[in-house]
Amino acid sequence: MPQRSAAGADASANGGVPSRTDGTVPCGDRNGSSPQPKVQLKKKVTLLRGISMIIGTIIGAGIFISPKGILKHTGSVGMSLLVWCACGVLSLFGALSYAELGTSVKKSGGHYIYILEAFGPKIAFMMIWTELMAIRPAAAAVISLAFGRYILEPLFTPCRVPELAVKFATSLGMTSIMYLNSMSVTWSARLQVLMTFCKLTAISLIIVQGVIQLFRGETQNFEDAFKVDSVQLMGLPLAFYSGMYAYAGWFYLNFVVEEVNNPERTVPLAICISMAIVTCCYVMTNVAYYTVMSVDELLASDAVAVTFAEKLMGNFAVVVPVLVALSCYGSMNGGMFAVSRAFYAASREGHLPKILSMVHIRRHTPLPACPMMILLIFTSDIYSLLNFMSFLRWFFIGLTVVGLIYLRYTRPKMHRPFKVPIFIPATFSFTCFFMVFFSLYSDPLNTGIGFAITLTGIPAYCLFIGFKKKPRWLQKISDSINRSLQIILEVVPPDNLFGQRSAVIQCVWHVLLERLKARPALTKHSIPLHLPRLMRVLPFGLCESAPVVSLPLSALQQLDRGGRDGSDFSPLASYFNVYHEKPGGRAVVTVVTGSGSGEETRATTT
Repeated sequence: MPQRSAAGADASANGGVPSRTDGTVPCGDRNGSSPQPKVQLKKKVTLLRGISMIIGTIIGAGIFISPKGILKHTGSVGMSLLVWCACGVLSLFGALSYAELGTSVKKSGGHYIYILEAFGPKIAFMMIWTELMAIRPAAAAVISLAFGRYILEPLFTPCRVPELAVKFATSLGMTSIMYLNSMSVTWSARLQVLMTFCKLTAISLIIVQGVIQLFRGETQNFEDAFKVDSVQLMGLPLAFYSGMYAYAGWFYLNFVVEEVNNPERTVPLAICISMAIVTCCYVMTNVAYYTVMSVDELLASDAVAVTFAEKLMGNFAVVVPVLVALSCYGSMNGGMFAVSRAFYAASREGHLPKILSMVHIRRHTPLPACPMMILLIFTSDIYSLLNFMSFLRWFFIGLTVVGLIYLRYTRPKMHRPFKVPIFIPATFSFTCFFMVFFSLYSDPLNTGIGFAITLTGIPAYCLFIGFKKKPRWLQKISDSINRSLQIILEVVPPDNLFGQRSAVIQCVWHVLLERLKARPALTKHSIPLHLPRLMRVLPFGLCESAPVVSLPLSALQQLDRGGRDGSDFSPLASYFNVYHEKPGGRAVVTVVTGSGSGEETRATTT
């Protein structure tokens, strides 16, 4: 093969990058620029989508399930309404604190990233470990089981929905959400906007009916609203758990900060608008419930919103459980969209398997992190899950806000575009820890289990993170699993210099480079490559600094399968959609060496 081509002749004038006169289309250059989009998460979350994400994840099953739990633990109508108002104010305090963190630390990951910034990797690992083992499975189970129950309610009325049917519907809902989030960020965001509209429609139907009842004088359930002997002070922490769970979701926008347009403006504005809307909706919805249902009726109902609709709307009541199910579906979508970024961020920091931090080469989604959400959906005791998950969640959220105060003193010169008065994070963190420690008395079993799960993060950190010198055989197994999953899922590390559809080129380049180092004389000859064998040695993520790699222009005809004559392309093509000149023919990869001399090595596969 020639030592110097027409492309190489003017390589020096172009910084070592050949022109396109040789009929090739470069995929990247040494400076990292690329004519194709880089493989990374895109900034597609606008203000409207941010508001939809917050409202869509807050208004889920909570407002339709939690009224029963709050009333049970407070014992009176008046006290339950006070708890709803207090939870709204406290959630606003927490949301404002997170707005400061989100505009100061512009990284995706939410609680995990902020704890990492403030307290270091050990506590951050314990947080993500607990999120993975307990918090996220419980949260996903609560909202997905509510979806399964409400979507089937019209089909089984007046009978009780079978638990097996609920779990089957739950599985279908979670699977569809996982698929959508794995395939497209844009469509996930659009679905969130649509589901938010459905949520507000369902809430509006309830509020309007309640206002009509108030004008008719239906206020008997508000008489003696603060009856002293019915107030259960020892149950207030659990009542706050139920209320704070209903407001939970204001922090999810912080999980996707890297994908938010203009986060310094969008994050605080989206949080303030969303919390104002949600708090008004929640208080008015609970007032509407009490205009129709007595305390005993509300406590006896398994589906408060459905019971309310049956009393007032007649045949139209069948629409309400469908709207409630769509509300839960939107909350599932927002939760998966956000929390998959937490696993993505933890993987990027080395606290979870590397595969979870990789991005699909065409769809730009953290595809491997999305299936992590489908856990622990086969349970029916929603209230035990609610209390158990709330304890752990608010412990770490309180710790995160303490981290904000800590950063105020340890890093006073940190850029803070949005800053809240110190009493706001102080009040919120104190309330979180008060609920956590008081719950040790009210519900010692669940809180004890929660502490035990958190403490298991210590040996896990020592074993998986702290222990650097892992056995060679274990490292080889880990690398092999990562490579296989990359091939199957078509994912690469983010900010890959080669852009889309580049994994094959990257692998071929690496093998060529290693062979050229071992036998420089091969630069003048064709090098046979056995592509199926490459599948066992693909060193993904190791070639970010490689020189230009280009393909012949005629090779840009993509084939969805390999050589039709059974050539060696077939196994690799089934994973990567390999480019080659003709079916069963030879694929030519041109590698321009990084010296700037324009020398070329032309490798052909046979």
